[in-house]
Amino acid sequence: MNASSDDGETMEEEGERENKVYVPGIEPLQPGEELEMDRSAYRMYHECQTGAPCLSFDVLRDGDGDGREQFPLSMLMCAGTQADTAMANRLLVMRMYNLHGTETEEAESSGEESDEDDDEDEDKKPQMELAMLPHYGGINRVRVCRCGEQSLAAVWSDKGQVEIFDLRAQLEAVHSSVAMTNFLQRREEATAIFSFSGHMSEGFALDWSPKVPGRLVSGDSKKNIHVWEPQEGGTSWQIDQRPFSSHSKSVEDLQWSPTEATVFASCSVDQSIRIWDIRAPPNSMLSANEAHSSDINVISWNRSEPFLLSGGDDGLLKVWDLRQFKTGRPVANFKQHSAPITSVEWNPKDSSVFAASGADDVISQWDLSVESCDVGARVEGVKDLPPQLLFLHQGQKEIKEIHWHPQFPGVMVSTALSGFNIFRTISV
Repeated sequence: MNASSDDGETMEEEGERENKVYVPGIEPLQPGEELEMDRSAYRMYHECQTGAPCLSFDVLRDGDGDGREQFPLSMLMCAGTQADTAMANRLLVMRMYNLHGTETEEAESSGEESDEDDDEDEDKKPQMELAMLPHYGGINRVRVCRCGEQSLAAVWSDKGQVEIFDLRAQLEAVHSSVAMTNFLQRREEATAIFSFSGHMSEGFALDWSPKVPGRLVSGDSKKNIHVWEPQEGGTSWQIDQRPFSSHSKSVEDLQWSPTEATVFASCSVDQSIRIWDIRAPPNSMLSANEAHSSDINVISWNRSEPFLLSGGDDGLLKVWDLRQFKTGRPVANFKQHSAPITSVEWNPKDSSVFAASGADDVISQWDLSVESCDVGARVEGVKDLPPQLLFLHQGQKEIKEIHWHPQFPGVMVSTALSGFNIFRTISV
């Protein structure tokens, strides 16, 4: 396991004589050309590996407050592996700390030149503590929530179960060397405090309610959705055996409304997006039936505006105004990715900004508030890019999931076959 801030992949294309801007999907690299990262485009950039790749992760909030921009940063995450064998999988809690900005960013913030000696470089090495529990079965998706004093992880695994884990021991271990020693000596396996096998097949869709602590919704590849209601004591859930079942194919993603406690959204391989109210089972209230021309993989519900963001196998990103949802027409439509969209998320602090990742190994950042007339001088050769496109990040293989960090403005984390990236661009 290692965390390193060097060696990035590239935002520039190096020709025989000069560097030029490279835009993915516009023209392929020519023989002899190679990509080279432009570190001046990042305020922060780090990489880390955790052994087997993680399909999914979630950010755990810490108690140190929001809006932190002062380096070095520290963060907590929970992730699950997709290893070669079922026995080799792990449920991970990570604490990354001593995360410094790029050389340019730190020089600007201190007002000093960035000529540092080796001792200072050593002091600025990023660090990671990792508490792993063996988990039988590959982990498809992880979502965390804080319920009272408990930090819980809901896990969809490829063995067809949704499980709930209490992360207390792992969180203690990554914060204390004594607790880590005890944790390692116990050699425990991940033991769920609750599990549900009623889905009858595996799935990916999972979301905790932001309005009701402990309320969960899960969806499977057989088109069924179940809502979980927390019970007294925080270790059991009541799950209605009658599923929400308006979809005709696999449910790929679920999102609770950030403002209405009983409302959630879903998307499916059947190309529809649906809005549900748990007070009116088993059918959805609203639907856009041909929202994309192929499978819809991911959705994100804006925290402060009535907007839903969706991404599909067609490579399209669509923004839906829920006040006009019945029309079946999005209010914005972007085609920048050249392969299926794998993850989307609105920025938790800026309601006009969102990010997306694709199977084209690109993460895109967007700002809906930008109008065509706002854009200054465009870089030569990229005049065809939409003005709302802020940034294209590359360097990872098979990007599976992205999240904005809720406590650090502009900081993004991504997981891929090649490991994790933790970065902040100059654009957000």
